[in-house]
Amino acid sequence: MGLQRVINSIAHRFGFHLQPYENKCIALKPENPSKGNVLLSYTINPFLRKDGEVFDDRHTCDWECYHIAKTFLERGYSVDVINFTNENFIPKKKYSFFIDALTNMQRIAPLLNNDCIKILHCVFAHWLFHNTAQYQRCSNLKKRKGIALSPRRLLKPNLGIETADCATIIGNDHTISTFNFVPKPIYRLSVSTQRVYPWPEDKDFDKCRRRFLWFGSGALIHKGLDLVLDVFSEMPDYHLTVCGPVDLEKEFESAYYKELYETPNIHTIGWIDVNSSEFIKITKNCIGLIYPSCSEGQSGGVIISMHTGLIPIISVESGVDADEFGIILKDCSIEEIKTSLKQVSNLPVEELKKFARNAWEYARNNNTREKFLAQYHQAIADIIDQAEN
Repeated sequence: MGLQRVINSIAHRFGFHLQPYENKCIALKPENPSKGNVLLSYTINPFLRKDGEVFDDRHTCDWECYHIAKTFLERGYSVDVINFTNENFIPKKKYSFFIDALTNMQRIAPLLNNDCIKILHCVFAHWLFHNTAQYQRCSNLKKRKGIALSPRRLLKPNLGIETADCATIIGNDHTISTFNFVPKPIYRLSVSTQRVYPWPEDKDFDKCRRRFLWFGSGALIHKGLDLVLDVFSEMPDYHLTVCGPVDLEKEFESAYYKELYETPNIHTIGWIDVNSSEFIKITKNCIGLIYPSCSEGQSGGVIISMHTGLIPIISVESGVDADEFGIILKDCSIEEIKTSLKQVSNLPVEELKKFARNAWEYARNNNTREKFLAQYHQAIADIIDQAEN
């Protein structure tokens, strides 16, 4: 399934639709006379809100897109916003900056004035790394279980980084390394978060030491749920709670029906609201997050989980640095995941508390809306500086 189909299926699940607005252009004006124009290709959803309506916080992209636009408005620029799925937009004015979050860079850039500064805003790893990693996971599943399932979140091949003048990338050094084959200035950003949570003072770390959470969105093989289910089905003394849109991927749900719904130590919740009391209850009763994704920009699910005080057991490809308070999986094999779960579970209570507290503090210090804003403002200031000099 392509990215747009994934987005449309999630949109349908929650009762909102992109199609009527897909080719719309939102024109935003600064308070004072404009000093130029900016074209932003990302998501128009945050600009379609009614008065008093809050941001859709099922994902970080709406809030981040809104504040990317606001960054330029505050600098005195007019901003035109189009959806990343808009394949029909043709620029008809001079633009000082063009920011693209997915695959419009290659198409639109040649249509712009020569002095327009082109910024690729990367929310995934490079498409070739991303797609190859997912196909490898599908191939591994076929070898391991004799099951061939379709990939669910492939990215459209494009020359975005080759076409852009520079890039902002949400992720860690690994994420950035997938773009380093092209020598362009890259500005690292940290994903924001929809929520911050207080430290769970009354959490019973001893009682929950063998309870773990898998928490992710669509593309379940891509995000390693198959590996995690295989592991816990062989570890009956360890408990797994699964929070994610399993019912949207019928092939996967059918292939793993026994593990998801008929295995006593695996508890499948489905999609969950991170603002709900149920989510807080689940995280308070788990010791850690297990998330062996094969490719991300920077996983918002990992960050949200760390904000609740969960110890991360994650792949380096998740885009989150957790060496000092969690475990970074090297190959995401069944045996490595088992060993890592046991390693965390066998820690003394005080060590569990220390790791959890450090994860919580790291998220608070590095992954907030304020942090994202500060980093983005600095990146744009540096880009403008470079252009002027």
